[in-house]
Amino acid sequence: MLSILNIALKDLTQIVRDWKSFLFLLIMPIAFTFLFGIAFSGNSAKEQDLRLPVGIINHDNQSPLSQELEKSVSASKVIKLKSGEEEALINQVTQKNLTAALIIPAGYGESLKSATPLQLSLWVDGVSNDGLSAQTEINVQASRLFSAVQTAKVLAPEGGPAFDHVLMNALQEWKNPPVALSQEDASLKNADLQPVSEVDNNFTHSSPGMILQFAIAGLMSCAQVVVSERKNHCLQRLMTTSASRVQILLGHYLSLVLMIFAQFILLIIFGSLVLKLTYFSQPLATLLITLSASLGIAALGLLIGVAAKSEEQAIGVSMIFMFLFAGLGGAWVPLEFTGKTFQAIGHFTPLAWAMDGFKNILSRGLGLESAWLPAAALLGYAIVFFSLANWKFKTQ
Repeated sequence: MLSILNIALKDLTQIVRDWKSFLFLLIMPIAFTFLFGIAFSGNSAKEQDLRLPVGIINHDNQSPLSQELEKSVSASKVIKLKSGEEEALINQVTQKNLTAALIIPAGYGESLKSATPLQLSLWVDGVSNDGLSAQTEINVQASRLFSAVQTAKVLAPEGGPAFDHVLMNALQEWKNPPVALSQEDASLKNADLQPVSEVDNNFTHSSPGMILQFAIAGLMSCAQVVVSERKNHCLQRLMTTSASRVQILLGHYLSLVLMIFAQFILLIIFGSLVLKLTYFSQPLATLLITLSASLGIAALGLLIGVAAKSEEQAIGVSMIFMFLFAGLGGAWVPLEFTGKTFQAIGHFTPLAWAMDGFKNILSRGLGLESAWLPAAALLGYAIVFFSLANWKFKTQ
């Protein structure tokens, strides 16, 4: 056991002395976390108005009923109204700068009290999906207004305040239907869960993504230590001591695990204090994912160090694994934004499972029960990589 600790301490001392270690382990992850977080901050649904732009001209703006139609269309979740001159708005529809142009004719409000109201004029591309959506929404709002007016006419034929009262009640009923559909995420059925929306914090994805990416990038320094040990004949001298091959390998592995685990902890503390991320809302789950990810990535670094024949090769292979695993594992772009085939391929990489574990905590508000499967997958990768490194080490 003492031999393992001495080898680990020796490796850590060499790694700490190399200034590039701090660059890849701390500085670069923090810089790229801000870069990716700011880059994707514009995707927040809160900052986008996705309603269809529709021009409107109200030639009957003195009528309360025509004003009510304009008000109801304006309050729609489908349409965003824009006023202007008739010819200019029609030209914008032709140039596809507007989805449609609605013209309310003079006398339209009063005509709603008759059986055959005046027709609304609507300039729209009836072939496009947006045009059909705008046309449908306008027809719905107009039909509701006409229905409310006819109801008030039946219940208050004498007109006056009674007519207005019934009309307002009828319109209010349209706004508050007795039955409404809602969509509920099955993962949120447990009332104890308090999910955190990803759009609330722009760094919810970039923080764990960059932590994992640069944990692999930092392996180049670690792998170089193992390679240089063979080149300067330090390994041969170790073999003459009482330390066995397995102990030597475990010593290198322990140093990698400790270094990556320390990197994780420092960057997680930074994410919690500076970026206001909820890593510590589920401390046990965060610890489990952090430890299992450290074991898996460290085993990969050990395999690279044992298999590489030169320091340059160790650097090159580490960079290849970094870009490959980061791209496929969802460190750059969330895998849920990709197709099912890409997601399946991505989960052949350890980074995808680590991202799942961290996103379950940060984005979905899940607890320890959501961390067991990603942790088990990461431990499986650790066993596979360490076994391959042990086999390669025995053949040298």
